[in-house]
Amino acid sequence: MDESGGSGRPQSDGTEGLRPTEPHGPHHTPGSQEPTRPVDTAEGPERPADEPRRPADAPTRPAEPPKDENRTSLTKTPRTEPPRTETPRTEPPRTDTREEHPAEDRRPRAAHSGRPGKGTPVPPKAQKGPGGGLLMGKPFGVPVYVAPSWFLVAALITWVFGNQLDRVLPELGGARYLVSLFFAVAFYASVLVHELAHTVAALRFKLPVRRIQLQFFGGVSEIEKESETPGREFVLAFVGPLLSLVLAGVFYAGMQAVDAGTVPGVLLAGLMISNLIVAAFNLLPGLPLDGGRMLRAVVWKITGKPMSGTVAAAWVGRALAISVLIGLPLLNQSGALGGEAQDIGGMDTVTDALLAAILAAIIWTGAGNSLRMARLREHLPELRARTLTRRAVPVESETPLSEALRRANDAGARALVVVDTDGDPTALVREAAIVSVPQHRRPWVGVGGLAQDLTEGMRISAELAGEELLDTLRATPATEYLVVEESGEIYGVLSAADVERAFVKAMARPT
Repeated sequence: MDESGGSGRPQSDGTEGLRPTEPHGPHHTPGSQEPTRPVDTAEGPERPADEPRRPADAPTRPAEPPKDENRTSLTKTPRTEPPRTETPRTEPPRTDTREEHPAEDRRPRAAHSGRPGKGTPVPPKAQKGPGGGLLMGKPFGVPVYVAPSWFLVAALITWVFGNQLDRVLPELGGARYLVSLFFAVAFYASVLVHELAHTVAALRFKLPVRRIQLQFFGGVSEIEKESETPGREFVLAFVGPLLSLVLAGVFYAGMQAVDAGTVPGVLLAGLMISNLIVAAFNLLPGLPLDGGRMLRAVVWKITGKPMSGTVAAAWVGRALAISVLIGLPLLNQSGALGGEAQDIGGMDTVTDALLAAILAAIIWTGAGNSLRMARLREHLPELRARTLTRRAVPVESETPLSEALRRANDAGARALVVVDTDGDPTALVREAAIVSVPQHRRPWVGVGGLAQDLTEGMRISAELAGEELLDTLRATPATEYLVVEESGEIYGVLSAADVERAFVKAMARPT
């Protein structure tokens, strides 16, 4: 099964990316910021006694502006109407950022554009996240990791299969556990082939694959994009079980060439049966299994709505989880799965019930995650850089903070962009740095000391939206980004915290 990666959401401290957007559901192969002070531009009545005298060539202290309690704060969240340049506001300045963002306003948000900026570079490729296990290799350029939980399962398989070997080949003695360990490794190699089938198909359809991970109950292929058509979705899901069936056939053919009572014969028989079980289980028509993806593709094709297919397959997956929880122990007790009929009770019953509960929980959780990711995918287009961007004022680096804030409030702006003598943007003044400067110090602090230099990844296009926007922000974690028009003109500043709030709102909104 495949699972979209991706990613975390942008944090306000700029240290992490956006939330994992796993727009594409999992292909698991079973067994297979102290409250802030209001930003006020009013200056202190006098310079502090301990303040050193400024050089003669330093910028002159700006005249104290009128004390207008209704002036808009730089960091105030915009109201529901588009930003305006009229300065009087009906409410005092504050830094509360919990209100909603205004409707889309396609006017440039730079209060004074000056000279156009440098243009919009091509967004950098999203960085790959941490592996989450032991890196084993990179077939087809996709990293393969083994999760720590795999070693637990390998030990369990070695123990169980070793006890079975003791009944079939008692002459092996203690060596049976070495044979069992080889079987565990070979079985997970088969699981890896299953996942590589999903990976190759995804790469063939130009869908990026973040990684493959072998874990407790099989493997996961993390595919970062959604299939564009139901046909591709069906093929992408089906190739995994198909490869498992092919492997079962290969092992069966190998059985014909060896004696059934030998170590190779027993190993080949065990691998054939295990691959048949993997294929059959993954073909069950419920998310997050491959069969659920195939059902989703069919309903998508019939209705023309991917969301309808996801809902149908997710609910079938939940029904399947309940069936596994109840039915698997009963089948084991009745001997329908190939064992002897047993009385209800004892350790075997507890083991069967525990295994069924784990499998049911995995299926139920996967189905629910698929629904949540589908809902997020439906609302992702609402995340638009142009809508979320704050109006900005360009200022030179040596401009006193109090003067810069006065200009911003007069223009109805909520962000500051540092520009050079030619008017080209060079840095962004961080909102957190502004709040940290006491009011009486602001006439003596230049904005350049509070700014973060612009990197290529911090300059983004105003046309970005949805997944493309999230991927671009995730590639270069920061607290603020410069938003520019296609012509290179400054549009405004995008705060990662604003994107995060919009992201959470989209996730909480019902379908």
